[in-house]
Amino acid sequence: MEERNKYSFGVQPASSLTAILSAPQSKSASDSSAEKNKIQDPVFTFPSFSEGKPILKSQWRNVEWTEEEKKTLMETISSYSPSGVDVTQARVLLLGPVSSGKSSFISSIQSVFNGRVTNRAMVGNFSTSFTKKLQSYNIRSETGENIDGLALCDVMGVGDGEMTGLTLHDILSIIKGHVPEGHKFTLDQPVCCETVGYVKRPSLQDKIHCVVFVVDATKIMTYPKGLRSTFQQLREYICDLGVHQVALLTHIDKICEATAKDASQVYRSSVIREAMNKAGALLGMSTSYIVPVKNYSSQLDLDVNTDVLLLHAVDHILQYADLYFQDNAPTYTRAKVDVGRVFP
Repeated sequence: MEERNKYSFGVQPASSLTAILSAPQSKSASDSSAEKNKIQDPVFTFPSFSEGKPILKSQWRNVEWTEEEKKTLMETISSYSPSGVDVTQARVLLLGPVSSGKSSFISSIQSVFNGRVTNRAMVGNFSTSFTKKLQSYNIRSETGENIDGLALCDVMGVGDGEMTGLTLHDILSIIKGHVPEGHKFTLDQPVCCETVGYVKRPSLQDKIHCVVFVVDATKIMTYPKGLRSTFQQLREYICDLGVHQVALLTHIDKICEATAKDASQVYRSSVIREAMNKAGALLGMSTSYIVPVKNYSSQLDLDVNTDVLLLHAVDHILQYADLYFQDNAPTYTRAKVDVGRVFP
């Protein structure tokens, strides 16, 4: 595509996302050593997470932790249908660094609806991305039926190393609907009109309707400094496409002992609230767009409080996907947004 060089991070054409994160050009030994130490400094500094952090008396977001709330959320998500457009499904793209929990989130949502813990999306635990291709997942109910209104799209992680990682060009190609399902990304072959299966004239159904950034709560203090500008550059381009963005803060059970034991403590945790503020600064977005989640990892059985937290995240995502459909409806008239459902 002729716009390939335009959509690149930094000044290098079609560069990897990690070009911003990689080491600088060759310098003297002393300069290189100093620069290396500088890059390894954490992005943010605030007191280390510990079990001594206070649990607040009241929730800073109001959530009901009951089986009834879980059932209501599952019914809302199962019955979801895009508003005002000739589209059957909201396509949601998950973007984030390696091991941030994108695939685990997809598997956790599938687990809730399947009634048992399962790993449908392939989950790895490596320094490089386990996911290499664009893969869309429909959530299936316990009876085996698909929840038709939502598709969660997984891709390789951001920041995989100097020779891997998505380019800004490829990310925008996904969002615009040009990238075929199952396409395997490689740095030396960016998506173009010669790509096998390339969608030259994508329909509204082919496009991405909401982007979800996924960040790891345990790494908020140690993500490389360049990641902040990477995320914010990404957000600017995605905003230009009219696509709404939200975020997930994962691995919260690893920074708060109370939440690890009981997910219903999440909105009473000062540790998690502080981490969300840091995530907001990293992403350049208000914390009202960010939802903390606890994915299923080592657990073998479902937990109602964890389920409610995960389902609230999906409901939050669908609200913003639906705003995209309202914005793109043929006979769109500016409707009043139900602000009561938006997190404070």
